[in-house]
Amino acid sequence: MNQGASVFSQILSLIDYNDFRRYVRRYDGDRSVRRLTCWEQFLAMAFAQLTRRESLRDIEVSLAAHRRQLYHAGFRSSVKRSTLADANETRDWRIYSDFAQHLIQQARPLYRDVDLGLDLDGTLYALDSSIIDLSLTLFPWAPHERSRAAVKLNTLLDVRSAIPTLIDVTGAHSGDSSVLDRIVPEPGCFIVMDRGYIDFPRLYRLHQALAYFVVRSRSDIQFRRRISHPVDRATGVRSDQTIRLTGKYTHQTFPDLLRRVHFYAEDIDQRFVFLTNNFQISSIVVAEIYHQRWKIELFFKWIKQHLRIKRFFGTSPNAVKTQIWTAMATYALIAIAKKRFGLDHSLYTILQILSTSLFEKTPVPLVFQRYNDEISNRASSNQLTLFEI
Repeated sequence: MNQGASVFSQILSLIDYNDFRRYVRRYDGDRSVRRLTCWEQFLAMAFAQLTRRESLRDIEVSLAAHRRQLYHAGFRSSVKRSTLADANETRDWRIYSDFAQHLIQQARPLYRDVDLGLDLDGTLYALDSSIIDLSLTLFPWAPHERSRAAVKLNTLLDVRSAIPTLIDVTGAHSGDSSVLDRIVPEPGCFIVMDRGYIDFPRLYRLHQALAYFVVRSRSDIQFRRRISHPVDRATGVRSDQTIRLTGKYTHQTFPDLLRRVHFYAEDIDQRFVFLTNNFQISSIVVAEIYHQRWKIELFFKWIKQHLRIKRFFGTSPNAVKTQIWTAMATYALIAIAKKRFGLDHSLYTILQILSTSLFEKTPVPLVFQRYNDEISNRASSNQLTLFEI
């Protein structure tokens, strides 16, 4: 089983090279390329993500240290930092965006059996954004605040798989709700959002597409109560109302009835008011759906800590987007590897182990079994020492 193949090659074997080539041809990525094809560029950037490289020089030196193994991993020759920098600046970032989306579509079904603890028929998505701070001197095209620059990651996350289905990289000043225009809603799905996404014309488009939303309400929204439904206050639900918007414009842009749920979270002593266009699920499930929104915040925290998307290898918009999308492709590839190789470890642990074993010629499952044995032996050793004392 994978005898003689490096761990890196085994991970890459999960990719159909012909799929990647399709996206390269779509954007004519390898036209007039003599050194470092788009595939080699992707390999170098994936290597940087998996091994936490800090710079182009770091990538060059680290790959050079494994010169003998590079050919079998897919490199035709050594990687020079100037060549990689030029590729990141000039090769169309959409090659890696489209390829990442392809891997995401492969990864999501592998997690369809994950139990969210919610009785929902449709897919649950969380929508949010996160700011990545940059230097205004190096990134003058992305001004944010006075001496700062930044880009914004607008992300739609499949909550069940913790895999993003849409990422829109925009300037930090762009409004949150504008990303709703890019969502192609599935009938019956649920999208949970914070109050920054309240834009009733856009929410009405979701409603007309037969998608459901749960969004935290604002205090300035004008409405008239039509029906008050009975609630079990022991659950934290304080009211469950059918309402109609009465604002000067909102009643025109969202003319249908809405549901307003008031919930008190005793553990944090905080009150929440939610708006939804779903009238079938219970009021407590509405609150539980909103609680699932924290998973997208965990996602942002995770990728910022464990992927290379805070320090960029290039300064142009194309280089920044290329790095973000190769990071997302790597994230999806790790998620696929976790299932394909039957790994029970967290994505963080998988990254940790891969970072030190990429060029080992050991079957991937055995690499992780060795890690389990080391942890077990360490625990046994500690236990013996404890009893000896």
